[in-house]
Amino acid sequence: MDWSAKVIKHYEEERIGIYFEKNAEILLRVKEFEDAKWSQSKQVWHIPDTEANRRYFGIPSKFDTIPSEEGIKSLEQYKLWMRSKRYSDNTITTYFNAVKVFLIYYKHKSIALIDNDDFVYFNNDYILKNNLSASYQNQITNAIKLFFNTIQNRVMDVDIIHRPKRAKVLPNVLSKEEVKKILETPINLKHRAMFSLIYSCGLRCGELLALKLSDIDSKRNIVLIKNAKGKKDRIAPLSPKILELLRSYFKLYKPATYLFEGRIKGTPYDSRTLQQILKLTIQKAGIDKPVTLHWLRHSYATHLLETGTDLRYIQELLGHNSSKTTEIYTHVSTKSLQQIRSPFDDL
Repeated sequence: MDWSAKVIKHYEEERIGIYFEKNAEILLRVKEFEDAKWSQSKQVWHIPDTEANRRYFGIPSKFDTIPSEEGIKSLEQYKLWMRSKRYSDNTITTYFNAVKVFLIYYKHKSIALIDNDDFVYFNNDYILKNNLSASYQNQITNAIKLFFNTIQNRVMDVDIIHRPKRAKVLPNVLSKEEVKKILETPINLKHRAMFSLIYSCGLRCGELLALKLSDIDSKRNIVLIKNAKGKKDRIAPLSPKILELLRSYFKLYKPATYLFEGRIKGTPYDSRTLQQILKLTIQKAGIDKPVTLHWLRHSYATHLLETGTDLRYIQELLGHNSSKTTEIYTHVSTKSLQQIRSPFDDL
């Protein structure tokens, strides 16, 4: 992505300025940031100066820039260990950055002397004080625990921290009519094919964008989803309607490597851009809900359940390790609920 960012002063407030040549795709991504604004005086788009935004653009933290020499060496060992265990690139980056923040915080203290009390203080003075999310708190806790267990060969009792309970949120599900509106609204054939494939196969966004031409088996009418979450391969049935749509798309766009490519041939389509396209689509479709790409996957699973598909098959199609993960869709399916007669009707 051809852009850069730096901290600027705007009306006595520190903001992050984003610099790029005129480009519609980059502009869409910039507008995705919360409270993104255009400065007429500085001729630059700018966003809030938060730790999360600094991390996104690789801008040094407000608190410090780099860990101690000992910290840098330990971080490199940590990264090598995770690679040797074949952790995903996303997990390696996330855990590496999380521990880096912790080691920067204790830059002037030997790692060997860091103990549970230090972690408790860090949790209160950094995570809670900066109002960082519960998911980030759990993430950084897991990363630090793994770091000390593996690289330092000692147990950091991070469980003494009262971790935030994960909210038991039901998946967001669209009606079939709403899904149809979303799939029929895009004029662009590529966008229509991408949304349709997510819904028709229950794909995660990353799985869709990782698909290569060879993953579509038109003779067997299946999609091969390789190295998905949990490093598992799985297959999903490919409907004849989708296959027809993909053939029309292929004739028009002629992708080289990935099924859905970005502006540069041979590179995958950008996920943030696709999410922004979806936002524009739901506006045009007149759907007043904060729909994300993952809603289409949730809707796929729920609609399968409502048409009588066995939960075990849905678990396989979605690539869930545990049946408990799949069972959550039983709580949002309306098929059984609609058969319940309200006592109000008997009054």
